Amino acid sequence: MGGAELRFTVDELAARAGVTVRTLRFYGAKGLLPPPELGPRRVGLYGAEHLGRLELIEELQRQGLTLAAIDRYLAQLPSDIGELDLAIHRALVASWTPESAEEASRAQLERRTGRALSDADLDSLAAMGALHRTADPDVFKVDPGLLPLGVRVLDVPIPLETLVAARAVVRLHSRATAHDLHRLFRDTVWRPYRESGPGPEELERMRELTDRIQPMVVQALVTAFQRSLAEELARPAERAGQEEQGQSR
Repeated sequence: MGGAELRFTVDELAARAGVTVRTLRFYGAKGLLPPPELGPRRVGLYGAEHLGRLELIEELQRQGLTLAAIDRYLAQLPSDIGELDLAIHRALVASWTPESAEEASRAQLERRTGRALSDADLDSLAAMGALHRTADPDVFKVDPGLLPLGVRVLDVPIPLETLVAARAVVRLHSRATAHDLHRLFRDTVWRPYRESGPGPEELERMRELTDRIQPMVVQALVTAFQRSLAEELARPAERAGQEEQGQSR
């Protein structure tokens, strides 16, 4: 893959995302997928961002969201969102149902990812939780939400032990955040509501509202994390600038 810019025809994009061309065109007609660029002979060409958005749409559909809800979700994303951020969103959405692992052979994985996968690549994907090995060395349990993100990380020179440690850090803090948010909602919203004596229909409506809040919370967490990470990455540059100023005095 390297740094080359990916370009797909409509058939290639549909094959990479595992959908039909008809489904892809349907999403485009509904405004969920941006139009392609026109290439030579006016052939529509799609990029990596199209693939990332299409994979996110498919994951949201698997979660049971209606097209109207998906449209609202996508409308809240930044207009210049890149393929990596789309992959992060999809991974987080897929985590709502962690039991959704799928079996795939090595050949199927390579067709799905559009690249040859070395043993080291498979080790890295396993370290990120994108796949899990089975008793059969040629068959893997694949997390469909994490796989696209994991494949994008393969081209970044990160040691295997760093990936393992990073995954542990993310899991530790995400679980703590989820626990604190659940306790906050339970103690300040759900418990007082239950104590007010609502009827069965009102209880069901409250449960539906709780389900609708979940994607908004996920988006808020993604946005907060991205901003915090950007601030952390900017700090070394700020310190270097301050040191240069001190040396010039």
